[in-house]
Amino acid sequence: MEKNRYNTPLSGRYPSEQMNYIWSDDSKYSTWRKLWVALSQTEQELGIDITDEQINQMKEHIHDIDYEIVSKREAECRHDVMAHVYEFGTKCPLAKPIIHLGATSCYVTDNTDVILMTEALKLIKQKLLVVINNLKNFAEKYKGTTCLGYTHFQPAQLTTVGKRATLWLQDLIEDLEELEFVESHMKLLGCKGTTGTQESFMKLFKDEEKVKQIDGKIAEKMGFDKVFAVSRTNVYKKIRQ
Repeated sequence: MEKNRYNTPLSGRYPSEQMNYIWSDDSKYSTWRKLWVALSQTEQELGIDITDEQINQMKEHIHDIDYEIVSKREAECRHDVMAHVYEFGTKCPLAKPIIHLGATSCYVTDNTDVILMTEALKLIKQKLLVVINNLKNFAEKYKGTTCLGYTHFQPAQLTTVGKRATLWLQDLIEDLEELEFVESHMKLLGCKGTTGTQESFMKLFKDEEKVKQIDGKIAEKMGFDKVFAVSRTNVYKKIRQ
């Protein structure tokens, strides 16, 4: 671990390898590329002149990211997303003209945040179910083993080890119910354009009915069944400028 850079126990001491990978650069930026593929596929389906060759070339280079090129380009253009668009274009010269077509930066950044949070929730749920099952077996095994109960931090009446374990189990089941509620309400941002009006896509398609289909098609390709109805994408940047 480098000592001249910021480090956190959340990435060093405590996480599993799976959780560390979910929040890694490789996971983040390959998800950007998957979103660009989903966007190009959707635009193709809705009538934009995008070829299968362009899309297939993008698919072939989801994971081979040259971070050195990205770093040099970002130093020049001062924009992380455009630096990655440029680097992706060097790998996919056929697709270069249509990467990120009509989209804003938050199309990849915000949607990726939602996707990674959802993946992290699924990982936590998987591990939580294992703990619940193990604790259930423990409670069943020791349901007849007598032990001293406690109340107000003092010895109380007799109970069993299994009964006490069910109290811990109950808390974990409530955690699971809350996690499943959050997971079931996760929504993708979709592709709303610079200020959330989808104006760029109206200019691209000149067809309101096609524009209305964009969010749902992208969400389906990325494994979601719900999207936010409205957004204020990038408004804060305009105010700041």
